[in-house]
Amino acid sequence: MQLTSPEDEAFRREIADWLASELRGPFAALRGRGGPGDESALVEERIAWERSLGAHGWVGVAWPREVGGRGASLARQVIFHEEYARAQAPGRIGHIGETLLGPTLIAFGSESHKRRFLPPILRGEELWCQGYSEPAAGSDLANVQTRARLEGGEWIVDGQKVWTSWAEWSDWCFVLCRTDADAPKHRGLSYLLVPMRQPGVTVRPIRQITGTAEFSEVFFDGARTAADCIVGAPGDGWKVANGTLAFERGASTLGQNLLFRNELAHIVAIAKENGRARDPLLRQRLADAWIGLEIMRANALRVLADEGGAAVSPPAMIAKLYWASWHQKLGELAMDVLGAESEIGDALPYELTALQRLFLFTRADTIYAGSNEIQRNLIAERALGLPKEQRA
Repeated sequence: MQLTSPEDEAFRREIADWLASELRGPFAALRGRGGPGDESALVEERIAWERSLGAHGWVGVAWPREVGGRGASLARQVIFHEEYARAQAPGRIGHIGETLLGPTLIAFGSESHKRRFLPPILRGEELWCQGYSEPAAGSDLANVQTRARLEGGEWIVDGQKVWTSWAEWSDWCFVLCRTDADAPKHRGLSYLLVPMRQPGVTVRPIRQITGTAEFSEVFFDGARTAADCIVGAPGDGWKVANGTLAFERGASTLGQNLLFRNELAHIVAIAKENGRARDPLLRQRLADAWIGLEIMRANALRVLADEGGAAVSPPAMIAKLYWASWHQKLGELAMDVLGAESEIGDALPYELTALQRLFLFTRADTIYAGSNEIQRNLIAERALGLPKEQRA
């Protein structure tokens, strides 16, 4: 994909200049913070950052103009994410609302949904979390047991969600729940929009090995939301939820690639500084990591170029399996480059260096968002047409 038109390059300069200015000003301390393993850092400041992004029109870059977005072309979406990563701008707290819930409402929501929920996302004023996974329904999403019933003009929600990113700070949650216990499991689901700040919602942060708590358990005990806070009709939840998952694949994958490049550059700099770059085996591993990044970028461009197919393309199917495995190996490489220093904390009682956080966080890369085993099953069945796995 060539991003060389004068208009595209003017857009690149616009976002790059704005980021450089803002990250030298009151948000200077946010540079490089809030990434994997560092999610709990400077939360209030990053919430303020979301509002600054919104005030300057940098939220909803990909959204259509008619709903308040910039209507940016795919090339400009890629530019935005690449420059955001290049500037080492902070990890986004509002990305679930912007990249998942917003596009879902644009595609499936009513006009009243769009009027009520899209503007606060664009302004960076309301934060969202995703209520999908449950203790017995992670990879098997259709097995969710959280239930909702319509009573007196409101949905009453009871159940438990887990691994809910940003629940502690979110204002709303889009919740996949069962509204028809008698329907087949894929057909009895609905997609509800539930306010988080109410007596019927309890959030319990999950402390991770990195010392941070990006994820939480969320308990709904008679939580309430208005009858019209349902996306699609009752029973459409499976269709809408899969639509949301489809929006996870997009131009942001190129930004992710550049974040990985920043991490690799950090590791290479340390290897040169401490002399480990002279070790031929480590030098080869560093080269292999760079080659892997190039493959990842090429595959991401293939996915983005595959516009509008009804089925998920084979390049998209392999993307998560590939980058998760690559990133996990990068964390291991970082520890080997550091050597004995990798076992020394940054400060007491549990302050980690950036590369220690990278290593510990990447242990989960091959599990979350569909484990490697699940990804291989999907590739085998949907891309290669192999017989489906036998299920009890």
